[in-house]
Amino acid sequence: MKKYKTKYIDNEEKKLMGDLNKIDTRTLKKPSKKEQKQFRVAARKFINKETKMNIRIDPFELEQIKERAQKEGLKYSTLVKSVMHKYITGRLVEKD
Repeated sequence: MKKYKTKYIDNEEKKLMGDLNKIDTRTLKKPSKKEQKQFRVAARKFINKETKMNIRIDPFELEQIKERAQKEGLKYSTLVKSVMHKYITGRLVEKD
């Protein structure tokens, strides 16, 4: 079975991944045509769930973000998205 690896996951996601790794896929039945259609619709909605956002930011601050992202090996937009996700989920922690 495939083990899922990702950097930014919360406890609910960890539990879900653990449960998925316990499933023996050889014992699963093939979904009906109706179920397959429902899965395709849900997948399309999930894929299209992100939306663009434009913000105004001080050029100096943007440079600082780009430098930090480069040190982390990330695109700066990915870093900003990650920070926002952590803030929203209450996992953003300040370092002293």
